[in-house]
Amino acid sequence: MINIDIPGKGNCQIESLVLDFNGTLACDGQLLEGIEPRLKALASQLDIYIVTADTFGSVRAMVEHLNVEVHILPTGNETEGKLAFINQLNPGHVCAIGNGNNDAAMLSAANISIAVIGYEGLSVKALMAADITTSSISDALDLLIYPLRLKATLRS
Repeated sequence: MINIDIPGKGNCQIESLVLDFNGTLACDGQLLEGIEPRLKALASQLDIYIVTADTFGSVRAMVEHLNVEVHILPTGNETEGKLAFINQLNPGHVCAIGNGNNDAAMLSAANISIAVIGYEGLSVKALMAADITTSSISDALDLLIYPLRLKATLRS
């Protein structure tokens, strides 16, 4: 668990990290450089879930050696599927990271949400739903590895 007191937001206890795959962790189905060591570092503190429609059919092969749980959603209702997944966890203890329209509902539901401007860009819906926007997934994951950065950005 990552426990951080954020003035104006309160005590945030993050137990789960929910991630989009394509456009967030991967480009064209390939895991982005630098992601693996960051996920390994976070896996000792958080339950990590990747929730995706798996557009390229590669997610399991890309992360099979990492301590993450993959949930592949049926095509066509990704927005509802991602939101339902967050709600099955305890949304008050979830950090969600994504970049697309279908990530906006899960970003809104999570206690802490990070929108990533990646190779695919960032949808306006995801941007408006997020607490923080970063210029890369590496920067987003580093906010959790170094949580005082979250405090500095989110405090009132």
